[in-house]
Amino acid sequence: MSVLPHRAVFLDRDGTINVEKNYLYRIEDFEFIGGAIEAIRLLNENDFRVVVVSNQAGIARGFYTPNDVHVLHDSIQRELRKHEAHVDAFFYCPHHPDGSIDEFRKVCDCRKPNTGMILQANEKLNLDLPSSYVVGDLWTDIKLGENAGLKTILVRTGHGEETLRDREKHQLKIDRIAENVLDAVKMIIKFSNGKT
Repeated sequence: MSVLPHRAVFLDRDGTINVEKNYLYRIEDFEFIGGAIEAIRLLNENDFRVVVVSNQAGIARGFYTPNDVHVLHDSIQRELRKHEAHVDAFFYCPHHPDGSIDEFRKVCDCRKPNTGMILQANEKLNLDLPSSYVVGDLWTDIKLGENAGLKTILVRTGHGEETLRDREKHQLKIDRIAENVLDAVKMIIKFSNGKT
């Protein structure tokens, strides 16, 4: 018997789930944005798969390693579980065309706004992409959603205000604008219950 695909919410990490800090990789520097834990728990409770998708160019630039990213993501997951919440999968892009580490210096299909991470998530988690969302603060998050055919919500945290100012430059089609990730998730749940 085939398993029905799940709706998903693809969350950007830095500036959306946690306070934006350049090239964040140390656990002690990580700080959840207010309401982010509750937002993830609400998605869990409403049967959405929660997928974090993050560009991590700091790896290509030699600022930290893939292992540092895994350690931080494990720490995030532990903290979420204390509050009966969880992320279903973390995906990150370690590449950058101007990187200083040969292994990661390249043009790839996973760096947002390219859709590689969404395709990887779909393969792993069996997702209902047309019913899924991308939530983030950067123009690359919104373009990722557009490129993958998903609904998009821009949050005003992180670089959100800057992205709003530059929306014409990047020709962004933003479906909704939210104050923060919790506000975005409440919108998603409302829409999914057939309320407008």
